[in-house]
Amino acid sequence: MKRLQTLLLFLAAHLAWSPWAEAREYSALVVEPETGRVLYEKYAEELRHPASVTKMMTLYLVFEALERGDLTLNAPLDVSRNAVLRPPSRLGLTPGETIGVEDAILGLVTRSANDVATVIAENLGGTESSFAAMMTAKARSLGMRDTVFRNASGLPDADQVTTAWDMYRLGKALIEDFPRYYPYFSTPRFYYRGQSFDNHNHLMENYPGMDGIKTGFINSSGFNLVASASRGGRRIIGVVFGGPSAARRDDHMRAILDDGFAQLDGAPPGYIESGFDRPAQSRGQGRLLGRFDDEPPQVTFGSPKRFKSGMTSSAGPSHRSVPDLPRNLKSPVSMGQSSESRARTTKSGSSATASRPTASVTQRTTKNGSSMISASRPSKAPVSGSSSTDRARSKPPASSTHLPQKSKSVSLQGSSTCKGARNKNGKCLTD
Repeated sequence: MKRLQTLLLFLAAHLAWSPWAEAREYSALVVEPETGRVLYEKYAEELRHPASVTKMMTLYLVFEALERGDLTLNAPLDVSRNAVLRPPSRLGLTPGETIGVEDAILGLVTRSANDVATVIAENLGGTESSFAAMMTAKARSLGMRDTVFRNASGLPDADQVTTAWDMYRLGKALIEDFPRYYPYFSTPRFYYRGQSFDNHNHLMENYPGMDGIKTGFINSSGFNLVASASRGGRRIIGVVFGGPSAARRDDHMRAILDDGFAQLDGAPPGYIESGFDRPAQSRGQGRLLGRFDDEPPQVTFGSPKRFKSGMTSSAGPSHRSVPDLPRNLKSPVSMGQSSESRARTTKSGSSATASRPTASVTQRTTKNGSSMISASRPSKAPVSGSSSTDRARSKPPASSTHLPQKSKSVSLQGSSTCKGARNKNGKCLTD
């Protein structure tokens, strides 16, 4: 009996100090991309489930294909049975039909349609799993070393993880690499086959300077948002993960963006608190129960090869200047890498390197069968450095005929009405 008590005490102490016991659902980050100045940061390097902000990377690969000439905006994408069976939100496609590339882009930006995400994945990658590997490889090339993608939509998967820092890097890359296509993220409303779909990012309706980017929600992530706003020629990008509702997430994003712009004007940091920053009760419950565990067979219609050519597979605010990793970073597509050097830069033009071990991820299975992610938090090395001047960017308007009208408010995921599926406890599962 005494030995059993000793063992139990040892296990309790181990759990109390383990990284996943301390992990929080909430994390946030605000950065001025032009200088790399960090204006707000909390838990920004801890692993989170991305939910539908995953679709930012899906669209990055679409924009790349458009830039290379492998796609055109009016090219038809074949719709498979597998795609139409994805859980909501959906655009309501039917097997055997096609959807144009521009309509697919707008369906992701506004409706956050999971059926459309799978259509894109199957047409560009052959299968969704192959496309997810391409997404992860692209993430590595953009410096998103803690991100792993398993699908194109953000639907629950315990192995699909990211960080606030990585999603900031992706948002910055979309803005800088695709000035022609980034304005799609500002679309207030999309009309498709007689139906109207409002953009889920309601901050664009009432936050001055807001021009994108993407919302997300699943039960294991809470309400997520990557947002970009520009005032007086100065842009900042914010990331919030783990909001308890869409409204409270938006309120917190508004507060940290306001504080960020104030700091750019010379004000001291405001030390904003989220009000929902608390330890998570359980981490990484990314796999859904019931019918979502048994995904339909991977069935692809049409010839994916048409589009395949050339695709490659903390506490308190911080004020350090930390620009992004170089775009030519070549890292293996796996979590748990060994430490690697990262080039950091500042305004002065001199460069230095900082080394930090990559976060390692371990999947645990509890007694009740649920899946949890254990993430070892890397130690922070002192960082110094400076960045080269960003290249000049032009911003021609997007070639969409669907962009203009002012959207009206619609109920979000946090309301009593659930537009998606529910789990066995009646909670809304997807956005």
